[in-house]
Amino acid sequence: MSTAVRQLRDAYDPFALIYNRDIAETFCRRVWPVVERLLLSRMARHSRILDLCCGSGQMARELTKRGYPVTGLDGSEAMLRIARHNAPRADFALADAREFAFVMPFDAVLSIFNSFAHASTATELESMLRNARAALSQGGAMLFDLSMEEQYITKWRGSFGEVHEDVAWIVRASFDQKKRRALNDITLFQRDSSSQWQREDFAFQQHCYLESEIRDVLTRVGFAHIESFDAARDLGIEKESGRRFFLCS
Repeated sequence: MSTAVRQLRDAYDPFALIYNRDIAETFCRRVWPVVERLLLSRMARHSRILDLCCGSGQMARELTKRGYPVTGLDGSEAMLRIARHNAPRADFALADAREFAFVMPFDAVLSIFNSFAHASTATELESMLRNARAALSQGGAMLFDLSMEEQYITKWRGSFGEVHEDVAWIVRASFDQKKRRALNDITLFQRDSSSQWQREDFAFQQHCYLESEIRDVLTRVGFAHIESFDAARDLGIEKESGRRFFLCS
């Protein structure tokens, strides 16, 4: 098997397995009270929600369990296969967050777990946020989170991973403060049908945007009201200082 590093969208397909199994469930559980407090508390029951960059569908699952019609959008086929299993009552669409549009508007857009940081340039970030704004009905709101420089400096270092009977993985994280680029370099081992371990190496980057940059883009694409909250200091999510939630309408 080739161990050549694959970049950007290709990396999300092999990442889907470990993301769903070891990462997304924990994060969903920790941030769900924030979603209820900041977004759902201001919405009518049965409001239509777009789960943008929905990943393996944990947020879509929780929303549909509570009666919200949900459409999840993601650019990874592997993520969506898992999401359909996790959230069978949601609809899902395979699309690039930089190039999507829907005919029917949504009452809210939710994009959780640092998704917009995968926009490698400010132009890409603006495209994603402009599309999200266009997907909203009049009076609709969007909630998303992003890691700020504080979190990249303090947490994007060293390595971590998990070992199971059929899969093992390790992530080596690094952050270039000058370029404001974070890298996840990942090695994945899976048992095949003959019980042999197969290795795959891949990587993807995130860009560290300043809050002032994010606010400027949000204003340009048409959001008039922008609030931001530090996950730990304002919202009580432990060990998440430097992650900010943005509520926009």
